Amino acid sequence: MTTPKLVTANKFTTFNKNTAYVIPVTKKSDKLVIGANGIETSELTQIDLQSIGASAEFESLVRLPAPNGATYALVGVGTKSLNKDDLRNLGAAVSRKLASFKDVVFGFETSNADETAAILEGAALGTYVHNAYKGLTKGAEIKLQTVTVISAHKPTPASLNQIAVIAESVNLTRNLVNMPGRDLFPESLAKAVQNAAKGSGVTVQIWAEDRLTKEGLGGILGVGQGSSRGPRLVKLEYKPKVGKKHLALVGKGITFDTGGLSLKPSISMLGMNFDMTGAASVAAATIAIAKLQLPIKVTAWLCIAENMPSSTAQRPNDVIKARNGMTIEVLNTDAEGRLVLADGLSLASEAKPDYIVDVATLTGAVQIALGNQYAGLMGDQAAVDAVKAAAEEVGEMVWQLPLDKKLRGLIDSDIADIANVKMGNTAGGTIIGGLFLNEFVGNRAKGESDNIKWAHLDIAATAHNEGAAYGVIPKGATGSHVRTLVALAKQLG
Repeated sequence: MTTPKLVTANKFTTFNKNTAYVIPVTKKSDKLVIGANGIETSELTQIDLQSIGASAEFESLVRLPAPNGATYALVGVGTKSLNKDDLRNLGAAVSRKLASFKDVVFGFETSNADETAAILEGAALGTYVHNAYKGLTKGAEIKLQTVTVISAHKPTPASLNQIAVIAESVNLTRNLVNMPGRDLFPESLAKAVQNAAKGSGVTVQIWAEDRLTKEGLGGILGVGQGSSRGPRLVKLEYKPKVGKKHLALVGKGITFDTGGLSLKPSISMLGMNFDMTGAASVAAATIAIAKLQLPIKVTAWLCIAENMPSSTAQRPNDVIKARNGMTIEVLNTDAEGRLVLADGLSLASEAKPDYIVDVATLTGAVQIALGNQYAGLMGDQAAVDAVKAAAEEVGEMVWQLPLDKKLRGLIDSDIADIANVKMGNTAGGTIIGGLFLNEFVGNRAKGESDNIKWAHLDIAATAHNEGAAYGVIPKGATGSHVRTLVALAKQLG
């Protein structure tokens, strides 16, 4: 699907057929009133807004006929001043609800160009639908072609281009993640990323089993050995002519996770095609960074495998060797994401980048700890602070968890350098995952210090929305934290 054309106008001119004009509704002295806006609303002055079902509740919407076959869309905006995040979410929710119109015009007053851009960004993100697998029932149809904001504060062409590029990359992530495991497997995911990167300035390498073996990537090979569809590693590189910093991104790409021989219960297996969200996210972010020509070198490592049970699958108590030489006792084959990331983090570290950020649907425990709207964040404080600032800039939520080194002993192994889990221990599962990954950054397994700043984003709770769409979040794959990664690159560059 394509996003609507994003436009600004200095003032309202006339009502047009098949166009929805968005009017804010708020409260003043406990009475519903029309908020300040740039649209002709004289026909609404005598209407009792409460009697027609209008509300000041945020994102509520009531439609009324307007002149010339147009429509008023009365939208609740609450009773407080709207910040940039509010405007972005309103732009998304309203555009989604009015997607059957050809054009939507927002009359909201904005104080600066950033606020205007936020509404337009919301519209670009909020009108996503995934109907590729619909047959007789096609689902919601997006007819929306143009979204206009009436404001004297206009975003620059560069800002509008950034919105379009980022929305395209978020939607790329959503499209890939929404695909069923039958169609999206390691080889096809690698090729899809390769195709998406064409013309962006990103170079792509795809490593199959022979190269994985040669490079000593025992984690990816071990997880993928149970599937007839072999694992892959995809390396993306963006090298601008200017920019001194180097950011490495590492993504978990389990295209379907059965749990392996540590088989998941059937209900827990539903949605496990989403287990490659980390890989899709870092790929989409790298492509967006390149298209925006940000002055920072970016290398992304996509660690891709399908975790299946078979006669060739790895067994509990098997020992594998990661790229950095560290041996891992696999006590639970369903803790497979950290095994593939061990190789990716080791590879990323070898180039000694300034920052490494890994992104993964790593633990169910993060949802228990933080709910469905926050990603778990751990790592070196400098990297954590940078990711926090980037997330805050774009309105995505993260919550730092302590990387408590006292818990490291729980994943000691009797026969290998480390175990991938502590069997029978459910406490601090997200932190344990972070402590495992920390061993594969730089020289930390050897107890040596290095200058690499590392952060781990656990997006297991935010990658997929099972409920109704809200704000910029659609139902299904969300594209969680792609915008944070792009903002991080912009901030570091």
